[in-house]
Amino acid sequence: MSLSSAGHGIADVDLDDPNFERTPYDRWVAYGRAKTANALFAVEFDRRHRDRGVRATSVHPGGINTELGRHMSQEEMDALVQQMDAAGEGPSFKWKTIPQGAATSVWTGVVAQADAVGGRYCEDCHVADVSPGQGVLPGVRPYAVDPDRARDLWAKSEEMVGEQF
Repeated sequence: MSLSSAGHGIADVDLDDPNFERTPYDRWVAYGRAKTANALFAVEFDRRHRDRGVRATSVHPGGINTELGRHMSQEEMDALVQQMDAAGEGPSFKWKTIPQGAATSVWTGVVAQADAVGGRYCEDCHVADVSPGQGVLPGVRPYAVDPDRARDLWAKSEEMVGEQF
């Protein structure tokens, strides 16, 4: 299981500039790229290993008020919640408890059928719909589950670490 996030909707991976050497660094774009990479990792890992019975999925646990935000000011946290409220189609954003956030990980690893979740992006204890758009929205962006993109990212990762897996 690979831990992704609805934050993948902020940005696709940039295979030409993965380390922000040519583009200005932005922490939210970096976060989005990292979460997209986690989703793509699950797609390619699953493709490579499913014939041996080893499956992978990516999971969005939801917004959980953990130590992840320890370096953010209260104003930044409030702005983030406002942004998620503005992007959502349903009721106002609410933080999940840690057990609520863990539920989708448990569901994908223990309850769901491997063939149903293998190589897929899951949220709120179901396989997410592919949804166009950008930003922190429900569903998964098409680029985060694109098998060609996943293969390209895998190849780029191997090139960067000088190993083949």
